[in-house]
Amino acid sequence: MDRLTRILHCLLLLLALPLASALKFEIHAVQPHEATRHERCVRNFVAKEQLVVVTAIVSGIRGDGQTLNMHIRDAMGNDYHKPRDVYGENRFAFTSHADSAFDVCFENSITGSHGTMNPSRFIELDIDIGADAKDWSAIQAGEKLKPIEAELRRIEEVVGEIVSEMDYLRGREQKLRDTNESTNERVKWFAFGTMGMLVGLGGWQVVYLRAYFRSKHLI
Repeated sequence: MDRLTRILHCLLLLLALPLASALKFEIHAVQPHEATRHERCVRNFVAKEQLVVVTAIVSGIRGDGQTLNMHIRDAMGNDYHKPRDVYGENRFAFTSHADSAFDVCFENSITGSHGTMNPSRFIELDIDIGADAKDWSAIQAGEKLKPIEAELRRIEEVVGEIVSEMDYLRGREQKLRDTNESTNERVKWFAFGTMGMLVGLGGWQVVYLRAYFRSKHLI
């Protein structure tokens, strides 16, 4: 049993490694009319009806001469959150409406004089999707699961999401392959048709010229 527990802990560590570090970056404040042009976005992909939790820790305080706004939207035109004047720790959750890429965007504008040259905010961004977005501590307490059972449940959901994503990619590859084969077939028949038209046109020209020269008694 101890050996199984150690193996599971190692597996959990490997699964958690890609998610362990949040994205950290700096965004400088610009004049309000330039804020949209200097917008910084982070893009990710999400499947339909998946839970997404976006956590943003923003430096600064209200009234420091900067206003940082967020905008969470997807490529299909759906707006999920659009908070204004963000600072401190913020968490936003939404369920995706479609299989699509989504963007978490930030724009920082100067709203007053605070005596700081080149003002900026530092952002620590963490995006959890699917099984990683769930509160497993609450699930464990609510369903009275043992820690190892909760971890196994989480692993099961993560693996299920990976399988679903692979199925989606396989279906997409099949669709692209069918489109490619259909296009090749159309190009082939178009080429055959073009060659047939050229041969027919050449034959008609020969017949026409022969008749013309005969009418002029040249042949």
